[in-house]
Amino acid sequence: MTNVELVTAAELRLMQGLAQRVTATRPVLVNADATFGELAWTWGKGQGDGKGRPCRLWFAGGELVAWGWARLPRQVRRNDGSVKDLTDACVTYQVHPDHAELIDEVIDWYDATAPGIDHTVVANAADEFALTRWAAHGYEPDPASLGDMGFWTQLNERDLTDVEPAVLPEGFRFRTAAEAGPEAAVQAHLDAWAPSAYTAENYEGVRGTPGYRADLHFLVEAPDGTMAASTIMWLDEANNTVEFEPVGAHPAYRRLGLTRSMLLHGMNQARASGATQATVACLGAPGHPKARALYYGLGFRELSRDAPLIKSGGAG
Repeated sequence: MTNVELVTAAELRLMQGLAQRVTATRPVLVNADATFGELAWTWGKGQGDGKGRPCRLWFAGGELVAWGWARLPRQVRRNDGSVKDLTDACVTYQVHPDHAELIDEVIDWYDATAPGIDHTVVANAADEFALTRWAAHGYEPDPASLGDMGFWTQLNERDLTDVEPAVLPEGFRFRTAAEAGPEAAVQAHLDAWAPSAYTAENYEGVRGTPGYRADLHFLVEAPDGTMAASTIMWLDEANNTVEFEPVGAHPAYRRLGLTRSMLLHGMNQARASGATQATVACLGAPGHPKARALYYGLGFRELSRDAPLIKSGGAG
């Protein structure tokens, strides 16, 4: 086992490799925050802010079979000057189905990372064994996350055998991040997700992430030069799948069909790169229907969903 404070690129590749192996055999058991693309996006942003997160890796026969990656309480300063306080601990993890018993070691390690505060985890709703073990360690369904406005996610998928052409309104055009440049790529993200803690340094970290390709980072440019929508696609060549993460649009350019066209363009480009399937995550709670409706309208359907759990800081 290895305990680190700042995950290295080599360790990230091992974690992505586990995601690829689980995707190849039991895709429904890949945690939504532990996919090939989500790991890349999370790690890349973290390189930009320089803040380490406790991580532990478990090996069997020289192969990574489980990992846990915790986020501890901290303050996040956003681009509008506001500060968001993250007061609990949360963990991302993945355990290979052939080594399911390691979930108890993951939980014990996580419980020890920051005693005395609330611990949250977003487990996989299809992983019945893991859910029983989290419950045995005192974790319960998180009522705050499970309400109509909760922030749990679902992972959606569709095949790429038949993708319609992408059509933009007159005057709009597709750009790659390589064409648009770093400043435009960062601003597109800030406009879509304001207020946001994303910075040029975060983007530099993303660009240096294993799996990032500037030719699969797409933007939609408006007639006035504004980047009206953007997405990064992460190509998993081992499984011929591509993942959209993140996907966003400038508030002033929504309801024009730009995001839909951008996703169609991305899927067609992914096909040209050898992908046969696409995935994208969205909020799954009833009070967040917009993104889900967009993806369903493009032929995506739910593959898996989160099961948010919590253990209060006073629990033993």
